[in-house]
Amino acid sequence: DGHTQASVIPDMEKTIGNEIGRILADAGYRGHNAPQSHKLRVFTAGQKRRVTPAIKRQMRRRSAVEPVIGHIKNEHRMGRNYLAGQQGDALNAILAAVGYSFSLLLRWLKGFLWLLIAALQSQPKELEA
Repeated sequence: DGHTQASVIPDMEKTIGNEIGRILADAGYRGHNAPQSHKLRVFTAGQKRRVTPAIKRQMRRRSAVEPVIGHIKNEHRMGRNYLAGQQGDALNAILAAVGYSFSLLLRWLKGFLWLLIAALQSQPKELEA
C-alpha cells in the first residue's frame, strides 16, 4: 500500500512524462512514504478535510473504476500472470483489458441484434391485391 510509493512515483512520472501532484487512494495509503522531493498530496477514501468538490468528483470516479478492476481480475485472468518479465506484465494487462472490452462489445451487439430482430418482426406486412 503506502510503503510502495517511494519506488512507484518516480517510475510513474517517468512513464507518463509529467509530475504527479495529487494521488487519490484507499485508506491503506494513509501513512504513505512518498519521497520528500515530490510535492504531492495524497487524498484517501473517507477523508473530510481539504477535499474540494473537484476532488470529490475524482474520488467518485475512482470508486466507479474499482468494481471494473475487480471484475477484470476475477473474470479476465488478471489474478495470476503467467507471462515473464516486464513485457509479460504489460502484455497481460493489455490482453485482459482487450478481453473485457470485447465482452462489452459482444454484449452491446447482442442487444442491438435483439432490437433489430424485434423491429423487423413488428413491421406490418403489406397485403398483395
